[in-house]
Amino acid sequence: MKDKLLSLLGIARRAGKLTMGMDPVKSSLAKGETKAVLLARDFSQRSASGIESACEEWGQQCFRLSQGMDEIGMAIGKRVGVISVNDAGFAKKIRELCRFENEGGTAL
Repeated sequence: MKDKLLSLLGIARRAGKLTMGMDPVKSSLAKGETKAVLLARDFSQRSASGIESACEEWGQQCFRLSQGMDEIGMAIGKRVGVISVNDAGFAKKIRELCRFENEGGTAL
């Protein structure tokens, strides 16, 4: 499942459907562009709590992935700890993969 998720993130990046980084993701949430938010396994808890609060405020689901920032960086070409998926189709498939993984990709 990890390979499928990372491959899908790579495709979404090439399609221009991802927002990466703390401030851009918060901005995307505020604009209503975000369909799902993903946090890397090793993203700091302090930073994650800020993103989780923003997700709650804007009514978006937030997922903690079992992959770390290095693994995600290899898939999308940029080392980041937080990603916003801005396409409903990509977000739906990513949510399915996260739920299937269950032990590492549980909804927060």
